[in-house]
Amino acid sequence: MSLKLPRNWDFNLKMDAAKIARSRSVMSGDPWCSQPGSPSAGARPLKLGWLKKQRSIVKNWQLRFFVLQGQQLLYYKDEDDAKPQGCLSLQGSTIKVVATNPEEGGKFIFEIIPGVAGEQSRAGQDSCVLMASSQAEMDEWVKSIHRALGSAAGAVFGQPLAHTMAYEQKLGQHQVPILVQKSAEFIREHGVGEEGIFRLPGQDNLVRQLRDAFDAGERPSFDRDTDVHTVASLFKLYLRELPEPVVPWLQYEDFLLCGQALEADETKGHQELLKQLSLLPRDNYNLLSYICRFLYEIQLNSSVNKMSVDNLATVIGVNLIRPRIEDPAIIMRDTRKTKQKTHVVGGILWHWVCP
Repeated sequence: MSLKLPRNWDFNLKMDAAKIARSRSVMSGDPWCSQPGSPSAGARPLKLGWLKKQRSIVKNWQLRFFVLQGQQLLYYKDEDDAKPQGCLSLQGSTIKVVATNPEEGGKFIFEIIPGVAGEQSRAGQDSCVLMASSQAEMDEWVKSIHRALGSAAGAVFGQPLAHTMAYEQKLGQHQVPILVQKSAEFIREHGVGEEGIFRLPGQDNLVRQLRDAFDAGERPSFDRDTDVHTVASLFKLYLRELPEPVVPWLQYEDFLLCGQALEADETKGHQELLKQLSLLPRDNYNLLSYICRFLYEIQLNSSVNKMSVDNLATVIGVNLIRPRIEDPAIIMRDTRKTKQKTHVVGGILWHWVCP
């Protein structure tokens, strides 16, 4: 019987040996993994776990243990095997979530479609169809693979802000990510009078399609008939999936202290807030400034959209400032920190519109 992989990556000796052998098999020129984008020796996997893989001819499912390393997705018959049964080179591939019949519950399927690696087309290869055990597990795999493909393909979601800004400078001068700018412009035109903007959810399927389009290197425009709540949800999703939030972890506690100071002495708190804002990296400062000026425009119509400064600070603030490790139980108990975040974001917002 296979051993379960510990969450903290604490392998026994057998697993250590398998891990070393796996790294060697990736680097030693195995025919499965001779594509570019191989990870460095001993590199820690980006994700690993069990998935069902659809066979190409019979179309039945086989349970296999998958390991995502660099832009290679290796699969094993068992998790402690040293040699993979096969390896998918992800470079140039696209990821597609497969819609299933609602009556067929429990099927969470996604497809890896070969693309072009360098100048050599792999379009003749069969796509790889995989099934996860849950929606959450499928979303994690898709997100991890997108991140692996990430910067080379111009992906946006789950990428460091600095990487996105550096990539998008090739497309023209931008102070903020194109997704943020396009979303804000669309909401400014179609959503400032929409009740519950940023509070009410959008259409999940459309949010996912738009996210996938941006992660494929596209920069789609929103059709005038696009649901504005969907665009607002996409905007929040981008902020939420930043590997490090707009307010860096290094300054997290200092910003919370600003929230306390603003409650006790508004003038002193404002001075401390200015100091912390001045310490932000340039890209973070530009993005935070842009978002707050945009949110101010939203709250000017609060009599119609019901989104006051406090309401906006509550729904957007959690995506701008968050701790490195988020424990839902602790977050629920520690309502004081939630209030501090609201005060901080509200204070930041007023700073840029009422200096």
